Amino acid sequence: MTPKVGGKVDYHRRTQVGRALHELGVQMIPAYSPEARGRSERNFATWQGRLPQELRLRQLGTLEAANRFLRQHYIAEFNRRFQVAPGQRGNAFLTCRNRDLERIFSLQFERCVNRDNTVSFQNLSLQIERVRWRATLAGCQVVVHQHLNGTLSLTHGPHCLGRYDRSGTPVSAKPSTATSRGRGTAPFPCNPIPKINPTQSARAQL
Repeated sequence: MTPKVGGKVDYHRRTQVGRALHELGVQMIPAYSPEARGRSERNFATWQGRLPQELRLRQLGTLEAANRFLRQHYIAEFNRRFQVAPGQRGNAFLTCRNRDLERIFSLQFERCVNRDNTVSFQNLSLQIERVRWRATLAGCQVVVHQHLNGTLSLTHGPHCLGRYDRSGTPVSAKPSTATSRGRGTAPFPCNPIPKINPTQSARAQL
């Protein structure tokens, strides 16, 4: 991000996109002139000018209907009309070594655990189950991951503390094995949530 308008990019204060690119090993080259951003700005203008009109003509008013229209009709038609053949064959894409794309393509926010072992996030209270490796997480810094399908998860270093649906309700939790003194609780399982296509989900927000 740029600390001041028109200033240089501060690589130590990354945006969500900058963080994701860094974790993927992609070098971001900032553009400091309008001419360098011409192609992307024209592309955004085309999407913003055409897509809302297409959705309005078809009376599509839900996210699900818009996503279905994008996948089945709009993207193919858009590419047919506007794509340009490359100047030379081949590509420079490299194999992605990081397989944890679900985590990378999530929005990530640091939060401090409350005294009651909960985390406050967007008017939600996310309850953390007891873990074996620490008596309490109160006061610890954790990361809230907001995934592309709206679900949430919590991590503390390499540990996954839990998964939650959009309302903040824990999902995939195992029955508690705590004794009457509150000990012996199994750590919160982190079962994988349904896989999604980040490219298709991102298109739906244009």
